[in-house]
Amino acid sequence: MLNKNMLVAFTASIIISAIVAHLLSEQADYLNTTYTLLVDYVVYFSVFGSLYYLDNRKKYLLESDKSKLKHDLIKIITSLGIAEVVYTILRWFLQYYFININYDAYVASITSQIISTIIYLIVVNLSVKMTRLYKDGN
Repeated sequence: MLNKNMLVAFTASIIISAIVAHLLSEQADYLNTTYTLLVDYVVYFSVFGSLYYLDNRKKYLLESDKSKLKHDLIKIITSLGIAEVVYTILRWFLQYYFININYDAYVASITSQIISTIIYLIVVNLSVKMTRLYKDGN
């Protein structure tokens, strides 16, 4: 479920980010890259957060489940946090590099996001296994 939600959120953010990169193609390369990354994050986390909530809202209904929710949130934030640092650095530098070697802004955005997302998914899956987020089969 986690990967499905990430892939749906990724698809939405890649489309919107490419459009924004194209619209801002006249901006300085570093501004285009920075604004595109910000839009990427807003779209990605809005979609991912909504889907994750919809998939897991029944899991934490009881009052006694608040500690379980807190514990799971810490694991999720840890897993995603490590991957986000890797993703942010890699995505920004790759898009900036591709724009500087004369890729169209939207192509640079799509290419950098695909490469960064593949690495992000690898890091998230390794982190989830290390934190044992789904050790109970959920």
